[in-house]
Amino acid sequence: MQLTRLTQKGLQDDGRFAEAYINHRAGRGYGPVKIRMELGLRGVDGPLAETTFTALEIDWVERVQAAWLKKFSHRPTNYAEHAKQARFLQYRGFTSDQIARVLNSDRY
Repeated sequence: MQLTRLTQKGLQDDGRFAEAYINHRAGRGYGPVKIRMELGLRGVDGPLAETTFTALEIDWVERVQAAWLKKFSHRPTNYAEHAKQARFLQYRGFTSDQIARVLNSDRY
């Protein structure tokens, strides 16, 4: 009852919430996979989340690189280091493609 009234008055808006949440979590070093899952847990439906992700136009490769640089100071030199770094970035919610572009890049 109360939530309906807030929505009618424009004081509660899932779109604004999704935008603020995505910006906040992306700024904290989390990727789109994890953020989508968290939005779903918070009651934001899939189409609204996708629309918001598209509208924000976040450069996820730049974000994954920033998260990688913050945690690791060197390129992986062997398979074990590569796997460790990839697991960390995957846990943070980045896609395999985004992770590969950073770990296999020469831009360090």
